[in-house]
Amino acid sequence: MAERLQALLGQKGNCRHYTFAYLDESAKREIRRRTLKAVAIPGHQIPFASREIPIARGWGTGGLQLTMSLIGPEDVLKVIDQGCDGSVNAVNLRRLATLTTGCRTTTRTSDATLIQTRHRIPETPLTRGQIIIFQVPYPEILRFVEPRETVTRRMHAEGAYHRMWTFLYENVVQWGRITIGFRYPVMVHGRYLMDPSPIPRWDIPKLDQSPALMLFGAGREKRIYAVPPFTKVEPLAFKDIPFEVEHQAGARCSRCGATDVFLDEIPDEESGRIRWVCSDTDYCDQRLAARGESHRA
Repeated sequence: MAERLQALLGQKGNCRHYTFAYLDESAKREIRRRTLKAVAIPGHQIPFASREIPIARGWGTGGLQLTMSLIGPEDVLKVIDQGCDGSVNAVNLRRLATLTTGCRTTTRTSDATLIQTRHRIPETPLTRGQIIIFQVPYPEILRFVEPRETVTRRMHAEGAYHRMWTFLYENVVQWGRITIGFRYPVMVHGRYLMDPSPIPRWDIPKLDQSPALMLFGAGREKRIYAVPPFTKVEPLAFKDIPFEVEHQAGARCSRCGATDVFLDEIPDEESGRIRWVCSDTDYCDQRLAARGESHRA
């Protein structure tokens, strides 16, 4: 993976009508260098010069800058928003990438070489050689307990995470369990405490020993960090109160019947009840296709 990033450092791109992938070449090289450093220090936040791009900050600018800097003519891009390939966010980011690169896009997780995601990890297992890029709104996990940037930097440098452990302990004392639903704190490679982006707890185990390279980009906060392939990632938990994912006992996808994936609650206007559907639309469609059924809306 490092060899691929190093090769991209000198890539000139296609400049017939515009700079390949929208960003200018110096900006892309700078982001690639920062990405190499992030890969070399798993979980550590690396500052970068976040550029202005034609979407509002907070709508995935960090993830998009990583995607535009790493994408090459032979890549196949998949963009998802909370598991969905057809949301406004996913459709427009995919359209921008297509117009400025001409690269192929897909909704199939297994066919993609680059996956840009907002708040989910696909249910289909990732493979060696794939890169998944997370859109990150708030990269600093210690913001739960400390608002000052200078202090959080020192805490990371010293590995002083006792205040986060205290925060979790107080959470247990008050509620009887850890109630953090997303942005669950994880320890990367036994060294850095990391914000996994606002993915649900269901996706936290997928971070551990993943064969894919995982990159996290925060455009507004100007930070890049990474989890290299086959890296140990552990959620913070007490020995007597182990980490748990969301409980969805008895829930079943109303489209494909899946019970072992993360499900979304959807109001059913006809019956007035709540029905469950797979958050990962591609996974749901593939299950239907395997049974020879049409992709119902």
